[in-house]
Amino acid sequence: MSEYKERRENEIFTKVLKAGRRTYFFDVRETKAGDYYLTITESKKNFSENGEASFEKHKIYLYKEDFKAFMDLFNESTDFIITQKGEDVISEKHEKDFKPKSYTIESEEEI
Repeated sequence: MSEYKERRENEIFTKVLKAGRRTYFFDVRETKAGDYYLTITESKKNFSENGEASFEKHKIYLYKEDFKAFMDLFNESTDFIITQKGEDVISEKHEKDFKPKSYTIESEEEI
């Protein structure tokens, strides 16, 4: 069985978040034992000097026993950032009147 086919067969649920040059994939997958786990993949589109596109990918595997602690720390960390710096993006690339590109959440059927 091909790696692609095997990977697709254990995928139960997928959501996609497009955020500029980055795309985040939230995939619920099934273990060989029949339990579920979550993978979060960040895919970033890069271009070489000759203009060819490539994708840099980073993946996190999250298992049910870690969900609560992960969510608690994620929420605590994001709350800290918003409390300390607000929701405005601070960057040399962003001016005060900068309008961020809208984020889109897609279902697997739309990809």
